[in-house]
Amino acid sequence: MSEAHPFCAEEFQIRWSTLTPDHVSADVTHAIEQGKANIEAIKAVTPEEATFENTFGALENATEDLDRSWGRVNHLDSVANSDELRGALNEMLPVVSEFSSSISLDSDLWKVLKSFAGSASGLSEIQQRFLEETCDDFKSAGADLDGEAKKRMFELNSELAQVTQKYGENVLDSTNAWELFVEDESRLAGLPESAKAGAAEDAKAKGKEGQWRFTQQFPSMYPVMQYAEDDSLRKEIWKGGCTIGHGGEHDNSDLVWEILRLRQEKAELLGFANFGDLTLQRRMAKDGKGALGFTENLHDKIFDLFNAEQKELQEFKAEKTGGEPGPFHPWQTAYWAERCRKERFDFDDEALRPYFPVGQVMDGLFSLTSRLFGIKITPSDAEAWHEEVSFYEIHDRASGDHLGSFYADWHPRESKRGGAWMNYLETGLPSPRTPHLGLICGNMSKPTGDKPALLTHREVETVFHEFGHLLHHLLSDVSIKSLAGVNVPWDFVELPSQIMENFCWDRESLDFFAKHYETGETIPDELFDKMVAARNYMSATAFMRQLSLGKLDLELHLYPEKYRGRDLDEVDKEILAGYKAKLATPSPSFARAFNHLFSSPVGYAAGYYSYKWAEVLDADAFTRFRDEGVLNTDTGMSFRAEVLSKGNSRPVDESYRAFMGRDPEQTALLERSGLA
Repeated sequence: MSEAHPFCAEEFQIRWSTLTPDHVSADVTHAIEQGKANIEAIKAVTPEEATFENTFGALENATEDLDRSWGRVNHLDSVANSDELRGALNEMLPVVSEFSSSISLDSDLWKVLKSFAGSASGLSEIQQRFLEETCDDFKSAGADLDGEAKKRMFELNSELAQVTQKYGENVLDSTNAWELFVEDESRLAGLPESAKAGAAEDAKAKGKEGQWRFTQQFPSMYPVMQYAEDDSLRKEIWKGGCTIGHGGEHDNSDLVWEILRLRQEKAELLGFANFGDLTLQRRMAKDGKGALGFTENLHDKIFDLFNAEQKELQEFKAEKTGGEPGPFHPWQTAYWAERCRKERFDFDDEALRPYFPVGQVMDGLFSLTSRLFGIKITPSDAEAWHEEVSFYEIHDRASGDHLGSFYADWHPRESKRGGAWMNYLETGLPSPRTPHLGLICGNMSKPTGDKPALLTHREVETVFHEFGHLLHHLLSDVSIKSLAGVNVPWDFVELPSQIMENFCWDRESLDFFAKHYETGETIPDELFDKMVAARNYMSATAFMRQLSLGKLDLELHLYPEKYRGRDLDEVDKEILAGYKAKLATPSPSFARAFNHLFSSPVGYAAGYYSYKWAEVLDADAFTRFRDEGVLNTDTGMSFRAEVLSKGNSRPVDESYRAFMGRDPEQTALLERSGLA
């Protein structure tokens, strides 16, 4: 199978060079045929013959080939996009969607599963958990619908898969379509040397030596918005950002409404008032009203502080320019916020860059997590999809077991989607031990000249964040794959990632990885103190931004009929009144470029609040690390045992209580943010 169908190959060491677009159709078709045969075998099981192994256990493994092959196709689409691969993916997308939908909508299969579930006895706890979760999955997907309704559900799933794929392609293509070349170096006044060097190298690579090239990739555009003294340059960058998913052939405006329409119809077909209630029924928030209430409660707590920050920043600008306080243009806010922070705290983020070479950050991260969680991480050799990608192995320090391996791909490319993410390619098993295989990707600052890739502190937090997700999967110790690792409710999935960010602010843990790339010295006490002092500068504003994204998401998915078909920018303005600062020039709605919500059939739709929900969890849970010792191995091993290893093998609120001894409290987050 490996030679004939490389996308389906079971080798742990993936031969990426063999995964070419011309294999996609044949390999995925083969995987679907195998999946269909496996499903038919389950349907043939009689009530007298039924066991857990030949019903639910067989279902667990029925689509293994498809999960593997289609997962690899989608991964390559994210990191090595090409016209050929995109064409192959889009050709198979409706076929995969149709087959995936057919499983939970197959009446004969559901009859076999329901029959066994109604009479099952003597199951282990993990088997019972899987049985219940699977039955709930089937019901949520429409297993109990009648014939016509099932037919429409098939159609809806296929349409959603295609329209969300198109949305994501539009975001990528419009991002790549925009670039700005600057010829006059004087326009770059205020810009850090690292940003100038990166822009110069980008221009040279495009045949424009002696110029500076800027794109909408975060490491390229954000330093301009934060530091450039030239107001017109920042305005150009901002206007470029407004084109992502907006205007011309890559416009996502109509797609947003179409996705919302399809999701609402799907929810109603399943007997729910809206997509939010459908999505959240088995998450910690329980329903859309619960998630919205959580968001609005936090909004009310910080609203006055948010307004005070905006007023203070306007007064600072007026003082420096001799003008009157008033609303900013959107290309001015980050610049003036940075000027104010620099003056107030005598602190510049750029002063930290030399202490965060990406290799050193990774090595220190490995040392820190090895100490906390009883593991050993070592670099290894493996073929990858790009020469910049590194490969590592994780072993249990006590037993020597190979727990998992992972790829790390940190720098932007035109063939790679924006943002940062973790994913997995294989899920291992504890007995007999088979390793997990995962990956972490980002779009971080690149090496320039003779300097290594020097990260900002924000980028370091991102590395730690994605590595937290990775550990959640690679340290999973669950005997049923679909209950392992990050396969947990989405308002819990961010806890392991966000708790890792706390270690980027602690002196003891920082010394593991924050070392000057030339001297090897740790961050001087004076600079560290300034960094900590400046941590909560404009924290209410940053807090409110996350709440605004969650609010927009929930309102669109809870009340689609209220907004559908209207101008997206007007809807954005209406929903987020009180969540966004008033601007002298309105910004277009972020909904057109909001990949989290609209680039997959579900994704974070009606779930973006999860980031803030998990922040409550991570701030609260980190109090145990803080109280018992930030690098206390016993505390780390407890977190590994009760949270990281458990996946979805039990309700996640039980996992939280097992680690903390109580339910979560909001106080720690507000205190950490300087808002309590």
